[in-house]
Amino acid sequence: MNKLTEIFRDMVVLKSPERTKYFASLSLPSYMRDWLVMKFSDGAGIIDYNGVSRYIKQYIPSKEEYEHYKFQMINGESVRFLCRLRVGVDIKTGKTTFEMPDFGGIKTGAGGIVSLDVVNRWQETLFKESENWGIIDLVWEQDFTKKPPIGYVKMVGYQPFCPYNVDLNYYRDARQYFSTSEWIDILINAVDYNPEGYDTESQKLHFLQRLLPFIERRINLIELAPMGTGKSYIFDNISKYGWLVAAGTQTRASLFYDNNRKTRGIITQFDFVAFDEIQTMKFEKPDEIQTALKGYMENGVVKGFDTQIPASAGIMILGNTDIRSVNENLMEHIHPVFREAALDRFHGFITGWEIPRFNQGLIANGWGLNTQYFSEVLHIFRDETQYTNLVMDLLKIPRKADKRDVEAISRLCTGFVKLIFPHWQTVSDVNANDFIFYCLEPAKSMRQIIRTQLGFVKPKEFANTTIPDIVV
Repeated sequence: MNKLTEIFRDMVVLKSPERTKYFASLSLPSYMRDWLVMKFSDGAGIIDYNGVSRYIKQYIPSKEEYEHYKFQMINGESVRFLCRLRVGVDIKTGKTTFEMPDFGGIKTGAGGIVSLDVVNRWQETLFKESENWGIIDLVWEQDFTKKPPIGYVKMVGYQPFCPYNVDLNYYRDARQYFSTSEWIDILINAVDYNPEGYDTESQKLHFLQRLLPFIERRINLIELAPMGTGKSYIFDNISKYGWLVAAGTQTRASLFYDNNRKTRGIITQFDFVAFDEIQTMKFEKPDEIQTALKGYMENGVVKGFDTQIPASAGIMILGNTDIRSVNENLMEHIHPVFREAALDRFHGFITGWEIPRFNQGLIANGWGLNTQYFSEVLHIFRDETQYTNLVMDLLKIPRKADKRDVEAISRLCTGFVKLIFPHWQTVSDVNANDFIFYCLEPAKSMRQIIRTQLGFVKPKEFANTTIPDIVV
């Protein structure tokens, strides 16, 4: 047993390419996979695949199996299984509703009404997050006040799926037992990548930039890279608190707020929203989306006709490019909705071509932090505001520095500190050289690229493309 397993004990899991391939065939996200591995593994990490198969067959149905569940319910049976839920309150009817997105949601009959008993008992859990995993009991009922009667699915039982209680102080204290290079490897392994597959520390640090929206509120980033560098995987599989927009036509209602239905869009429901394949994405009424995006990225508020909703989701833009120079116009590869409305409000740019193409050698192999546990840590760290104060106490900011540059660099620095140096609580804890190398310089570099690109997009407004000389 190595140092990681000794210190984190029950929060580690044995990962391997073979297991990754097996669970990929089941279409389960990483955070669910690692929980199953822990549940059905012995102390040496040997997994009982038959036990996993039996559990999945009994409790995690496929889309096709849910059709059979509907048949059972209509014929008077109740069904129980584990699934991903979204719960909300219908303002018009006053009822609490739910839907199961993995089975198609309300439109396919994968949703309905939550019983009042379940709401009263579990409201703190059900409404706390935009999505929940839970074991649910469903039945089919009819509303006889309608002519003819209308049938609907009702949730009459719920048990939250909360396998971990995260002790953030323990996690922080554990950091001191590892060197910085060891800790960086732990972070990479925690999100299913093999640190030994990278040639240099620089490649690893560029990869970790992708985790900034997971751990810091309202960090907005752009990543352009050649195809095959694994951009989408991180944002689609690691955390239940993020959302990857990968296809379809996007509307203001779906992204921000539906004024007709009075329902919140995805930007109000998640820690981050990542837009994939941004070159080909389609937007309905792009001018409206530009205006809403510009306002949200400036002040963190989503506005409807009759409401204002504070939100903390970061905006992540993912796209492909063969260009490998930040001194060329990269914004030609960005959809005009983002390029014209809010480029200056993006805090940083990830040069994805510095990250190796995904290959077999990059698949996690060996003991690592459980991905579900790690994603919970990242989520909870978003509310740890003392790191913002720590960073601002460290930085010496020129009097005439541009406000958006300062905000961008300080936010990026804060994210890096949370990731790499979570045990730093006061200025006296900080190693200045480490802070400069691992936090400040990468933050300045990421922001400088945005400034350079602004010079291409709006040369008159941004004739000066140099960021302020912020030091420690």
